[in-house]
Amino acid sequence: MAEHTFSISELAREFDVTTRTIRFYEDQGLLEPQRAGQRRIYSRRDRVRLMLILRGKRIGLSLLEIRELFDLYDAASNDEPQLREFIRILSRKEQQLQEQLDDIRVVLGEIGQIRSQCEKALGKQAV
Repeated sequence: MAEHTFSISELAREFDVTTRTIRFYEDQGLLEPQRAGQRRIYSRRDRVRLMLILRGKRIGLSLLEIRELFDLYDAASNDEPQLREFIRILSRKEQQLQEQLDDIRVVLGEIGQIRSQCEKALGKQAV
């Protein structure tokens, strides 16, 4: 039985991305569609990889990190090396986001203090 394949337009519609985005991921070596003349033919593997690329981007992974995970997966006879690397990358990303969140809380506190001072100054002027 023939494997189900996808056109670039089908994938673009399904994942709400442009065909240019998909071609960019292909240029980066993250997707490897077959060709039939000028037409790209994407496999289920390509579809899953596109889904993983977009999920990785959404959580802040770089394309290099995504490629490293794909390379580990392709080379491994089991999932352990890929999962360990993924945990390492996720831990690092989580730490970065926690630091950003801490910075945001500090800035929000400063904004609140400045606004309060401005409101007090306006209150004195109204008297």
